Amino acid sequence: MQALSKIDSSRQREIIEVLLHHGWDYMRQILTIGKASPVEDRVDVPPPEILRSILVDLGPVYVKLGQLLSTRPDLLPLEYIEALSELQSNVPPIDWREIETILIQQLPQKPSEIFTEIDIQPVAAGSIAQTHRAILKDGRTVALKVQRPGIDRLVARDIAMIKQTAKLLSGTDFGKRYDLVSLASEFSTALQAELDFTQEARYTEKLRQNLLAGTWFDTTKIMVPEIDRQLSTQKLLVLEWLDGVPILAAQLTGKNHHGNIQEERQALTVLCFRAFFQQYLVDGLFHADPHPGNLFYLNDGRVAVLDCGMMGRLDARTQSALMEMILAIVNSDAQRCAQITLQLAEPMGELNLSRLEWDYDRLLHKYNNISLQNMNASEAFAEILQAARRNNLRWPSNIGLFAKSLANLEGVGRQFNPEVNLFEEVRPLMNDMFQRQLLGDDPMQSLLRTGLELKNLSLQSPRQLGFLLDRFSSETLKLNITIQNLDGIQNSVDDAANRRSFSTVVGSLIVGAAIVSANARTPELQLLSNVLFGAASILGLWLIVKIIRSGNLL
Repeated sequence: MQALSKIDSSRQREIIEVLLHHGWDYMRQILTIGKASPVEDRVDVPPPEILRSILVDLGPVYVKLGQLLSTRPDLLPLEYIEALSELQSNVPPIDWREIETILIQQLPQKPSEIFTEIDIQPVAAGSIAQTHRAILKDGRTVALKVQRPGIDRLVARDIAMIKQTAKLLSGTDFGKRYDLVSLASEFSTALQAELDFTQEARYTEKLRQNLLAGTWFDTTKIMVPEIDRQLSTQKLLVLEWLDGVPILAAQLTGKNHHGNIQEERQALTVLCFRAFFQQYLVDGLFHADPHPGNLFYLNDGRVAVLDCGMMGRLDARTQSALMEMILAIVNSDAQRCAQITLQLAEPMGELNLSRLEWDYDRLLHKYNNISLQNMNASEAFAEILQAARRNNLRWPSNIGLFAKSLANLEGVGRQFNPEVNLFEEVRPLMNDMFQRQLLGDDPMQSLLRTGLELKNLSLQSPRQLGFLLDRFSSETLKLNITIQNLDGIQNSVDDAANRRSFSTVVGSLIVGAAIVSANARTPELQLLSNVLFGAASILGLWLIVKIIRSGNLL
């Protein structure tokens, strides 16, 4: 038990007991002994269902860790992603007295002076917070998302354990391949961020503003709840109350489509798809977890996007590359997929480009005979990520979040409307997407910027050409050229030159010995001749051995 001396020993015992109960002996031994074999090529990971059960038994922080891992199809096989995606925090609600204590600490006044009514029975209880319904003095109904007491200490304690475990595995081939220390730090940052409700408030407001400015959909049909910034704090989020149900439980009437329920279902699906593709490819800030519970169908027929605690970002370069990647997948263009992959992913070891293209070609070949209506876009994209991972390429974390968000969105869409197809719904947006990529949001500004760059180029080019010609004429130009593997060529040339010089010396000794021997009149000259012959023989024999050992005899 001395392996993780910096960690709470009682918590360490709890974790080891859970691992022992589920039979994950590999990890139990590492935590107990405190080291892993540095030559271990493959960490013994339990089956997906067992891993999910272990995380549930380890508590809310590890459930959150599993949920974060489920957003990384670039790291884990699809069967693990599916299993971890089902993780839910089945946490019993906290006693109202503890929640009331948090409210008193966080609110600027007593709760009784701010609210006319607070429902002490929570409407939802999660691993980080639980939510209560309340009515403000001005009559507005709000939702109070209150952080669970002591959750920050639990997160700090378990994050320390996760980081220490990553450090223990960092010396293994598995740990180096996946850079577990960096991953643990990344997950730690994400978990800590979920404890700061002020960040969630900022994300919620930004997403709300972006959707209100949407151009690909009816902005009056989709919304994000408004945040009360005056009452919200790091541990308390006060937001607009919404009456409705999760979208998959919606009882549609078709009242807005002349009684046609299927048309209403199709319209709602298109609305969600377009709203999220605006987030992906225009805004760059996207909701990373659009599962059925976070897409709400309101009583007035609108759709609400809830829970902005997990968000992703995509810069303009990545947005452009992802759009090209989707088109390459549709066109089964394995070579283009490989090129785009190299723009986005980071090599983790030796890369074989031909094998990567072959893997992509084999993967995309199975979609050749499948119509777009039957093609699962998120599944195809996730398989592209997996193939790159197998070829020693590491994707940025935001690509994993995008893939997870896309998978959740398409999954909800197919459950809500089985006839929907993501590619068909996005197709009408393609012209606008390409225009934005080429010209940006302001074509005139893009044109002026391009003109300015051309002007600068036209002014600088003659000056640079004149400078280059002047350097040529004055013979002061030096060219710095780097050629790969040049050191090896130089060493080979040096070795050949040394052997040639050495053989010349040996030949000279032999010739000299022969001359001395032919003219030897005294015992001293005869001795010198023998010494020269002996030295030449030894050096010649040594040279022959060196040549044979080098493997370059012929």
